[in-house]
Amino acid sequence: MNPDVEAIEQVVRDAEDLQSDVDGFTGLLTDEVSLVNFAGIRLRGRDQVEKAMATALRTPLKDVLTTNELLDITFLRPDVALAHVIKHVNDGRTGALTFALVKDDGTWRIALAQTTPVVT
Repeated sequence: MNPDVEAIEQVVRDAEDLQSDVDGFTGLLTDEVSLVNFAGIRLRGRDQVEKAMATALRTPLKDVLTTNELLDITFLRPDVALAHVIKHVNDGRTGALTFALVKDDGTWRIALAQTTPVVT
């Protein structure tokens, strides 16, 4: 298998596994990350994501867990890829999640994460 595909698959798994670990999750991000969460709130930069995540984990949101189902990966360039993911929330909601990832010094990092609720 392609080592870049394997690495991106691991980032998607890590994003799920580290969803309640502020340092671990934000370590998957670029410094300038743009993140739009399920509620449509836009965060810019790793520091802003870190603060918002730490605040959320002190509320009942800490009990809202998700699983990521990777659908496919599209390479825009050898060092830029899109990961198309379905986010399953433990309360029954589903979201279409897109990660834009960049390869920085050999490591794939999330530069953009956008989750859009799926209405069924």
